[in-house]
Amino acid sequence: MQSSLETRAPRSRLAGADASERGAVFTRPEVVEALLDLAGYTADRPLHDWSVLEPSFGAGDFLLAIVERLLSAGASAGIGPEDARRLGKAVRGVEVHAESFARTRERLLARLRRWGASGRDASWLCDAWLTRDDFLLAPLTGPFDVVVGNPPYVRQERIPEALLAEYRRRYSTIYDRADLYVPFFERGLQLLGDGGRLAFICANRWLKNRYGGPLRGLVARDYHLSHYIDMEGTDAFQSEVFAYPAITVIRRGPGETTRIARRPQIEGELPAVVQAMTREGPIGDPRVEEVAQAVRGEDPWLLDGAEQLEVLRRLEREFVTLEEAGCRVGIGVATGADRVFIADFAALPVEPARKLPLVMAADLREGTIAWRGRGIVNPFEADGRLAEAGLYPKFAAYVGGHREALQRRYVARRSPEAWYRTIDRIEPALTRTPKLLIPDIKGEATVAYDEGRYYPHHNLYHVTSSTWDLRALATILRSSLAVLFVANYGIKMAGGFLRFQAQYLRRIRVPRWAEVPAPVRASLIAAAPDDAAAIDRATFASYKIGRAEAETIRRAAAGLASGASRFDDEGHVVRDMSLIKNHRSCRGSR
Repeated sequence: MQSSLETRAPRSRLAGADASERGAVFTRPEVVEALLDLAGYTADRPLHDWSVLEPSFGAGDFLLAIVERLLSAGASAGIGPEDARRLGKAVRGVEVHAESFARTRERLLARLRRWGASGRDASWLCDAWLTRDDFLLAPLTGPFDVVVGNPPYVRQERIPEALLAEYRRRYSTIYDRADLYVPFFERGLQLLGDGGRLAFICANRWLKNRYGGPLRGLVARDYHLSHYIDMEGTDAFQSEVFAYPAITVIRRGPGETTRIARRPQIEGELPAVVQAMTREGPIGDPRVEEVAQAVRGEDPWLLDGAEQLEVLRRLEREFVTLEEAGCRVGIGVATGADRVFIADFAALPVEPARKLPLVMAADLREGTIAWRGRGIVNPFEADGRLAEAGLYPKFAAYVGGHREALQRRYVARRSPEAWYRTIDRIEPALTRTPKLLIPDIKGEATVAYDEGRYYPHHNLYHVTSSTWDLRALATILRSSLAVLFVANYGIKMAGGFLRFQAQYLRRIRVPRWAEVPAPVRASLIAAAPDDAAAIDRATFASYKIGRAEAETIRRAAAGLASGASRFDDEGHVVRDMSLIKNHRSCRGSR
């Protein structure tokens, strides 16, 4: 195993880590068989002439299934145990974890002996096929016809710094807070031969969110998304895991259409769905849909249906983004110590200049603000400078009383002289600025208009505008169309919760306010926050949306927006953990 001195020690730790630490999740046999079928690795083909790679074989879920198909295909081609060494280039499996490697090798050895291979040949094949190394650093040579598996789920903060630095040096797709599976995609794709296919079951977050942008761009340039199965809510793994899985099949080379299936039942239904997805010619199965233009550059992939995609692509062509229309999207303040900075506004024992009325997600009720009287200590002056504690004795006494807790925060350790600052700088002028307030996680488009009274907490996004009438814009952002935009551009929480994050809000297309006819302006402003029909009528009129498109939008939004979020007294989201299966997704970017 070749490795630098800097990465050798952290790689050794990874090789001995337990399953949760190294991101190991084990796949059900039915799902393994489905991925192999979708990748075209079937026993009716000359698999002895193919090369297949499993980049993180773990307990051997994929590897042993691959070998079963290889031996079956070999038998049809007249290859028996006496010809074992002819198969030396047919399989390559990589695993970093020492114990998993050893156990799987023993299982593979036993299977080859049952096939009839001699002890020497069986051992030779295991040595030829299996590599104990870190897939992202191992010296592998392709090309491969198929790369298949379930890459590890590991957050960056759990990867040793030296190892992460080496990964970043090698893989351009490691961007922002990308999980380890992202460079697994990149290297797997790099190792494909012409027409080769990569088939992974993996978390689906990269299909939509910011950190997946470079990987989406790579796929759009040189590859083709041929098949996609949404596996959210299915029992795709051998144990319950925190994940939003999807099966993604990507082929090297050009292509126009993607075949899509959504949430098939594992037992009974999945094999028939896969058969329909891989059928030549017409699909002939209503559970499978074929769409074009799902992938475009680094943009989020639009995989929620052909009719929705057609509507969205038209709107993208004809209208501008929210910010191009003169609107600005931001997020409220994160303090790093809410229990210190946030309390009852009237009771906060600081000077009036050092506190602001704070609005939180829990204050939003049916499109209006029902302020509960919370306030935030403001350590910043209007010009952005940190307030001098000596000028405000009450403020100095208050933060001084919490100095130990405030100094423990990362932001304080990074800037010891500014130990009493909030993580985000507070801009007091935003309090007096008219704005729309939108909670991050919600089952529907919840939008409240603040005429300029409150400062937003970090669980709220805010929209300001120098061009649009915000009361009219609120109507559009409450509409079924806004739900359709956010649901297609962004990730969803389990149970139908949508994430109204800034990165997705900014992608919403709107007309320019100057081009909206006066009667339509009036209807947008007049639509009550709880009148869904009036909201959609006014919104559709502003976009010149006809009856057929309106029906598509309403039908899609009705299926996408379900559930509702609850909030605790501090405005933090309270989730039903039976619905929310991936707490990791809550750390999304701003």
